[in-house]
Amino acid sequence: IFTTIHALREQGLSCSEIEGRTGFRRHSVAKWLKSEVLPDRRRATLKPTSPWYFAEILAVSWKKGNRRGRQLFHEIQSQGYEGSYSHLQRLLAGWRRAEKQTSTDLVTSPARLEPVRDPQTGHAISPVIAAALCIKPRGTSAPDQARKVDALKAGSPGFATMRSLAMHFKGILRGRQSDPLDAWIDNAIESNIISIMRFACTLHRDIDAVRNAIELPWSNGQAEGQVNRLKTLKRAMYGRAGPELLRARMRHHRQTE
Repeated sequence: IFTTIHALREQGLSCSEIEGRTGFRRHSVAKWLKSEVLPDRRRATLKPTSPWYFAEILAVSWKKGNRRGRQLFHEIQSQGYEGSYSHLQRLLAGWRRAEKQTSTDLVTSPARLEPVRDPQTGHAISPVIAAALCIKPRGTSAPDQARKVDALKAGSPGFATMRSLAMHFKGILRGRQSDPLDAWIDNAIESNIISIMRFACTLHRDIDAVRNAIELPWSNGQAEGQVNRLKTLKRAMYGRAGPELLRARMRHHRQTE
């Protein structure tokens, strides 16, 4: 990684451009560029709370092709791992980045991606339309929408992956079963699509609440709707939104009679 960052710098790339190419934060890139040689890294004494304590076990499973974070998590848990799943995911994310960098030539400039066009009209499909079609089931799509979905799948493998993940997640929500959620999070993180990876990591940070939202029949939607209504009324009456006026407008007209 250190060598790659310096090679990209020699090509004239800025820290921000290197950040976009490698995925490492700008301040880390700037810090590494200040050093001519790779600085030594001092590690603290490893404990069972760190996934690096089980690095050899993880490396053996990794070489065998086991790349699912949840399976690796259970494997080292049986060996005494006391840390969190998110801590393990940070380690695996570094391995995935390193593997991806060795399989692609980062020194060469990236090819410019051409927009996907509607095969019938020849017009470029906008990102807004693509985002809407990404979560629209084929059964409810109009013929022109289905045509655009097919074109996007053929022209953008990333769109095909994202649509598959979105449809699967939608099925989990409607099925009211949270059991497939762990596998979905692993697949989302392994997709290497930044937005999906961030969403999956956010889900995992509050996994208990997400499971409850999927399985339990209760919802705070009514409360959130009333809060949103109150904020809308307050903004509409900017400068005049006193408690009495807000109360009068929030309450139903029959309650005020």
